[in-house]
Amino acid sequence: MKITDQTVLDMFIADEGMRLQAYKCPSGFTTVGIGRNLDTNGLTEEEAIYLFWHDFNRCHGECAKEFDFWPALDDARRLVLINMCFNLGITTLKTFKRTLEAIRTKQYEAASGFMLDSLWARQVGHRAVRLSKIMATGTL
Repeated sequence: MKITDQTVLDMFIADEGMRLQAYKCPSGFTTVGIGRNLDTNGLTEEEAIYLFWHDFNRCHGECAKEFDFWPALDDARRLVLINMCFNLGITTLKTFKRTLEAIRTKQYEAASGFMLDSLWARQVGHRAVRLSKIMATGTL
């Protein structure tokens, strides 16, 4: 009998389960996926980058879907919104009503100011300053 990748996967899912959110295993370790012990094994750089690009692409898609002004934005301003979505989630980003309206109407200096006048900016500090400058200027 040839043992296929699917056979191996099925066996380990049956034994370990598949959990898509981190949890504490019976031994008390933070675990995710198919028995991945994050406390002991963490992630490799390759795995972290793979996860990042997956999340980046999800945020890109969410922004493109949610913001009717998306096609009119240059790449730098799109990157600002993707960055904010990555940090906040699309649901919270959509609460930035004044910022988003200013972006929609191409009032980028105003959008920059609204970004800085937020709890988010106070929480993330330099990140908000850097992103607001990109929003204002359209350059990285």
